[in-house]
Amino acid sequence: MTSLPTLQADPMQAVSSIASSGMTAAARNLGSAGHNLANLGTTGFKREISPQESLDTGGVTTKVERATLPGNAIEADIVSRLSAKHLFLANLAVFRTSDAMTGTLLDMRA
Repeated sequence: MTSLPTLQADPMQAVSSIASSGMTAAARNLGSAGHNLANLGTTGFKREISPQESLDTGGVTTKVERATLPGNAIEADIVSRLSAKHLFLANLAVFRTSDAMTGTLLDMRA
């Protein structure tokens, strides 16, 4: 399970932590969906699922679990891969923007 440290006094650090947790959750979701698609032909295979929960401190936490029943859900896994890709890219954009803003603030103080 991925968890975030408590928010720091620096809000820019908090934004980076929140975006980082989003990228980690998206990467786990992408991995689970890929694993499920790779095992479509495996008899008795139980899919991986990666539920996410919001944290009170900001960000998300996720874990990888096995489905209770064997079987495929091709449509769900394909949509999950696409969704994870877009979520990762969105969080990466937030992370990069936060990094650029921190750099600008440091330049202004120097």
